Amino acid sequence: MASKNTICLWYDGAALDAANFYAKTFPDSAVGAIHHAPGDYPAGKQGDVLTVEFTVMGIPCLGLNGGPVFQHNEAFSFQVATDDQAETDRLWDAIVGNGGQESACGWCKDKWGLSWQITPRSLIAAIADPDRAAAKRVFDAMMGMRKIDIAAIEAARRG
Repeated sequence: MASKNTICLWYDGAALDAANFYAKTFPDSAVGAIHHAPGDYPAGKQGDVLTVEFTVMGIPCLGLNGGPVFQHNEAFSFQVATDDQAETDRLWDAIVGNGGQESACGWCKDKWGLSWQITPRSLIAAIADPDRAAAKRVFDAMMGMRKIDIAAIEAARRG
């Protein structure tokens, strides 16, 4: 049975490639049904892959090959809570190393333009520290980072 709420992500012909990448990169992710267009449409021809059902870390998604009209932007992102530096590095390096690009404060984009926040749980906790001076030191340290460096975050928290 399909989920009641599914995130639909628009791609320019690369929905299956993206779904396969997410399935091999993120835990609890898989490619499901692949649907081919029953007729020609503005972005493709009959028989082309039209939609791909997939999950990303348990979240149901539908990749739609809608063409070049709409592009992804930072107004939507997946935030991935990582447990340690090794997991942070693995996911960041997979996204950036597969044609993606780095951004600031733990954000990066995959090669299809979808934004990801690779966010260590320790950063989330440190920014919420009841010691507001410590939280500000952490925040200031994070603002100068691309990929999050957990050791630097913990050092900033300690002062």
